Amino acid sequence: PEGRIVHARFDKFRQINRFLEFIEDILPALDRGRELTILDFGCGKSYLTFVVYYYITEILHKKAHITGLDLKREVMENCTALAKKYGYTGLEFLCMDVKNYKPEKQVDMVITLHACDVATDYALAFAVKCGAKYIFSVPCCQKEANGMIHTEKFAIFTDYGLIKERFSALATDALRAKLLEKSGYAVDVVEFVDFENSPKNMLIRAVRGKPSADRFKAAHIEKEIAAICEEFGISITLEKLLCE
Repeated sequence: PEGRIVHARFDKFRQINRFLEFIEDILPALDRGRELTILDFGCGKSYLTFVVYYYITEILHKKAHITGLDLKREVMENCTALAKKYGYTGLEFLCMDVKNYKPEKQVDMVITLHACDVATDYALAFAVKCGAKYIFSVPCCQKEANGMIHTEKFAIFTDYGLIKERFSALATDALRAKLLEKSGYAVDVVEFVDFENSPKNMLIRAVRGKPSADRFKAAHIEKEIAAICEEFGISITLEKLLCE
């Protein structure tokens, strides 16, 4: 009522605004006088989705169409009602699995904020296959590798539950970054908010370049991926999806 952020929600407020700053950095490169197409996978209550749409359309006065996808029907219905209430005609929400989504036009940007476990892999695979120019992804709950990781040579990383969990998450995101590089993207992995705001604060930022003709580089990346997967007995969903 006083126009202030609720104290208990300030961490989320900080995350959303920091994420927006990363998106803001690349918007000039997307300004081609046409409507921007953005997809938000695992959007949940869609704080990020609404803020990005508001910023692009109300502050920058550019055209944008943003689609939010999530599996929670009631939440998507609520978001749809809010978009209608505010007159956000270019904002839509679909209760749908990312695996079944088919875009109607060229996708400029794919974003994910805390898409849980392999949902991040499906979103990244979708972005690569549809040729999205930009990818901004903050992974969450990387359980897949943690459930299969084993090693004798480097058991120091797996003997203790907490260390095993964190190492598995780091290994997963390192593999994701390398797979995006192999797919022709320039990739950065950055800390997008302070740890005190959220322990899930690693952002994978990828910009699509021209298809690489450097077979040596691609082969080197393949060897790097194969080495860590073999040593720790892991594989991640993104690699399987990109091989399909």
